[in-house]
Amino acid sequence: MTGLRLIERKECWALTIRGWIALFVGAVIIIALTMTSVYPFLAVDHAVRADILVVEGWLPDYVLEKAREEFRKRNYRIIITTGGPIEVGFCISKYKSYAALAAATLKRLGFNEESIAVVPTPRVTKDRTYASALALKNWLLKSGLSSKAFNIYSFGPHARRSRLLFKKAFGNRIEIGVLKTDSHEYDPQYWWKTSSGVRSVVYEFIAYCYARFFFYPKSETP
Repeated sequence: MTGLRLIERKECWALTIRGWIALFVGAVIIIALTMTSVYPFLAVDHAVRADILVVEGWLPDYVLEKAREEFRKRNYRIIITTGGPIEVGFCISKYKSYAALAAATLKRLGFNEESIAVVPTPRVTKDRTYASALALKNWLLKSGLSSKAFNIYSFGPHARRSRLLFKKAFGNRIEIGVLKTDSHEYDPQYWWKTSSGVRSVVYEFIAYCYARFFFYPKSETP
């Protein structure tokens, strides 16, 4: 019956108590480094020398105020607002896109209407930032507004993904910088202590990984 043996004795390696302790400490160190470094990685802030400032229209008002300060500090030629259709309050609002709403807010903040350009994005179900970048690219081509560079004003951990997707849309035709303002809803250094911080940072990290490694533009139209 030796040919019908169903079990046999085998040797295996197992962690000792010291091994488990070392594994636990290593895991804690990796988690801590990830938690403290992921936000600075996503919330990149790197402006380039440019005469155009692009503002994502969905930004909160206090971020638009910071964009106003940036516009005046660097003496930009024009500020361009982007953004798709407003999804909440559309029926009672006279502004039908985030681009138009942001432009109206900037006017209330003291901007000259002649220095603001509104570039709305068509309604899309996904890849809205990329669609905004394509809309801006097409508008710049049609407007004849020539420039070698522009800066995007973005929001916290969304900044790196915005720059990446705008670069995917424009390619090497133009230099693109990005500036960011941190959220007032949570402390960027301790984002994991609040639900809004966790939602924002974790979502943006996943979205950035998708945009970086799995998103490949198929068309030049949004």
